[in-house]
Formats: sequence, C-alpha cells, structure tokens
Amino acid sequence: MDAARFVRAVTAIDAANAEDPTEVTVGGRRGPKELLHAEAVTGWVLRLRPDASEALQLAARAHHFRRWESPRSSHPKGRAGYLRWRRDLSQRQAEGVATLLRAGGYDEANVARVQDIMRKRGLGTDPEIQALEDALCLVFLETQYDDLRARLARPHMIDVLAKTMGKMSPDGLALARGLALSEEGRALLAQAAAMSSGAAGPPTP
Repeated sequence: MDAARFVRAVTAIDAANAEDPTEVTVGGRRGPKELLHAEAVTGWVLRLRPDASEALQLAARAHHFRRWESPRSSHPKGRAGYLRWRRDLSQRQAEGVATLLRAGGYDEANVARVQDIMRKRGLGTDPEIQALEDALCLVFLETQYDDLRARLARPHMIDVLAKTMGKMSPDGLALARGLALSEEGRALLAQAAAMSSGAAGPPTP
C-alpha cells in the first residue's frame, strides 16, 4: 500500500461525503450522515478483517458516495422504479469514486476492484465483499434498529431482522450479538436469529 496515496484518497472521499446536508448522530458524534456512516462501516470492516486490503477499505469508505444526490424520489414508485434507482445509484457512485481514485494515481485494476466491492459483485464467494456486507448490516443494527423498531409492528420488525441476519456471516452475527441493545431489542434479535437460517433479504442499503 502507498500510504500517502491511500490517505489522500480517503481524505477526498470524506470531503465529498462531508457535503451531505443531512445530519445524524453516530456513536455520540453529530455530523453529515454519509460521512459518519462511512466511518462506522470502515470501523466494522477493520474489526471483521484487520488485514483488509486497500481496495476494501476504500470501498467501505465510499459505499454511499454522495448518495443524497440521487434520492429514491428521483425514480418512479414501485418495484421496477426501485430496482432502476438502485442500479443507477450504484453506477453513479462507482463512477464518482473512480474519478477521485484515478486523479489520486490509482490504476484501472485498483479502481475496478474498488468498484466491484462497492457493487458487491461476488457476494457469497468473495470474503472481502462479505465483510462489507456484514459491516453494512452492523451499521444498520447500530444506527437504525431502534428507530425502525419504534415504527414497525413486531412481526414486521422480526422479519426485517431475520432477513438482515440471513445475509451475515458467522463472524458478523457474533459481533451483532455483542451490540449494546435494549432488553426488548435483544429479545427481537434472538427471535429473528431463529428465523434467519436461509433467509434472503433485499439488497443492503
């Protein structure tokens, strides 16, 4: 790894995500949503894979690159509109990150690898892409679980959790069980775990 080049790339990605107008609180810190979420995903990736490659770390940092610029409302309602939005969003994010990486001196092989991880091409067979999937699920549980639990009926919430846990590796699930959750939150998680074997959820946000 060219450490200086890597730091410059992360700094450029963070600067782009710091322009997110939506603010959230993550880990007691308040700031731009996509910047704080990217930092959280990076943290989980490094816990799952302390040996994470440069490409995986860059993909973790850039997984929601400037996402607010392509809101769901920019595409038609319904399943077809949702799928097209996801496809267009993924393409836009991958191209935006590629521009930064090329400007920072990364060759096409490295750029393509970062893009493949961001798009989760090879999920189910590539350990690094599974680590990113686990990290995304962990950030969801850490930052959105309680809010969603307050809004959804119990059966629906259990279904969401079961689908989320069905996408996670054993290492990811072990970390999920260690999250600081309320008693009710833990009870729902345990119930969902019993249902998660073989569960296939929608693409992770």
